[in-house]
Amino acid sequence: MGLFSKLKKQKQKDIVLDAAKGARVSSTKKYNDGLKTSRESFSKKFLNLATKHRKIDESYFKELEELLITSDVGVQYTMDILPKIKSAAKRKNIQNTSEMNELIFEFLFEKYLNDDKLSKINLVDGELNIILVTGVNGVGKTTTIGKLANIFLNLGKKVNLAAADTFRAGAVAQLQSWAEKNKCEITIPKKEGQDPASVAFESIHKAKESNADVLIIDTAGRLQNKDNLMNELGKVVKIIERESGKPPIESLLILDATTGQNGVDQAAVFNKMLNLTGIILTKMDSSSKGGIILNIKENFSIPVKYIGLGEGINDLEEFDLEKYLYGLTKELFDE
Repeated sequence: MGLFSKLKKQKQKDIVLDAAKGARVSSTKKYNDGLKTSRESFSKKFLNLATKHRKIDESYFKELEELLITSDVGVQYTMDILPKIKSAAKRKNIQNTSEMNELIFEFLFEKYLNDDKLSKINLVDGELNIILVTGVNGVGKTTTIGKLANIFLNLGKKVNLAAADTFRAGAVAQLQSWAEKNKCEITIPKKEGQDPASVAFESIHKAKESNADVLIIDTAGRLQNKDNLMNELGKVVKIIERESGKPPIESLLILDATTGQNGVDQAAVFNKMLNLTGIILTKMDSSSKGGIILNIKENFSIPVKYIGLGEGINDLEEFDLEKYLYGLTKELFDE
């Protein structure tokens, strides 16, 4: 069974399963609706390419190269993957552009198709799970923490928050607002500009005392001074290791999907500081480019754990490769 046929079959199965669970909105529908902007741009480019070229020749591949790069797949990944696509097309004697589309996507998402198991969030029952969250201003970090807390609460977990982003104006108040919405405990600085590590220290003890299952620690992301940020995050991690006996179970970076290559550059900086375990992509519903997930996978092998598909509290979805692929490409093969 080809990739597109598998995606169509999976879509139908997911809708049936969601309905059986009594879901208000199908998870598959959320992906389809949330990826509309990306799909209309991404799929339209492929459809235009297929319409323009009757033959699979060098002119076709030249435009395919430009299409992939402008869709944020990444220059290096595009350069690496194109010769493989050309070789496979020649070997299989593919002349039909719809067959080419399926071949292209199989190569593009090969790494994810073969390694999708790490996208699940790590939580261990019976102990305090500390999740460290970072990201630059404006990516939706604090809002995403609120949505993440809501997900864990719906799983029956007791969640605490820690406002260790002590330098950004409004960050503490914003996180307090989310704590109130979610009805969960929060540790806030005792004074403006308090050392983030001391807030982390207090939050760990508070979480232990309240028998919390999950502690989500918000941190700063001021890339203007990388040395200060590295020292600050390093101190927070040391406190977590000292007080809990191990590193954070997850170190998550929040990235704005609309920033493209700039987001990939941010991932490089934060990964060096924290050895990231996962990425949450926000604003996927606003992005016209669908390739950033591939770019991240190629450069860092850091799994995308969640993607933001809307502004509502329930619009943060676990990353599901098949739903993502279907939502991104359905116009290429759906009736």
